This record gives sequence, C-alpha cells and structure tokens, in this order.
Amino acid sequence: MKVSELAEKLELTIAAGAAGVNKEVSGCYIGDLMSLAMAKVEEGNVWITIQTNQNTVAVSALKEAACVILAEGSLPDEIAKAKAEDEEITIFTSDKSVYELAKGLGELGI
Repeated sequence: MKVSELAEKLELTIAAGAAGVNKEVSGCYIGDLMSLAMAKVEEGNVWITIQTNQNTVAVSALKEAACVILAEGSLPDEIAKAKAEDEEITIFTSDKSVYELAKGLGELGI
C-alpha cells in the first residue's frame, strides 16, 4: 500500500512532505523516544508518534520511514515542516489516539 492510500483510508491530514506520498508502506513503529525509534524504525515503516520537532524528520529520513503520523492532535513545528519538505518525508496529523491509528493500520493488514 502506498502512503497516499493509507492517508485516505485512515482520514489523515497532510502537514508537510507531500512529495513522499508515493512511498510503499511495509510496517509500523509506534513510540516517542528518539533513541528507540532510531533502533526500531525500519525502511518503509509508518511511524506513529506525538513528537513534533525536526528530530522526528531526521530519524525518519535516516531510517527511510514511509511517513510519520502525528497522533492525538499533535502538529509539527515550522522547522520540522521545512525539513520534511527537504527530505520528502510525509508528515500526517490526526486527532485519533495512537490506539485508534494502530487499530486502523492492523485492519489494513499493516
């Protein structure tokens, strides 16, 4: 499944990095601790977090994540948005809880 399809099915709002919506999704990582994300995010993963700063984008780019979903109404700061555009890392926002997003991904087979 492509990032763009995932966004449609989960009713996500794009906040930055629209150029990355054609990436393939192959799994998911959920967590807010950067050091764990650096160890656990895999290529093609959706990363669900509430971390909104540029470090989230940096880790996503380093690990070649498919996209980032900011849960529970979290919004990226302006520096994170600019970095996401540069790195072509799509950042989505959602008012849904982390649990609701994870459940939705599970129902989609991710």
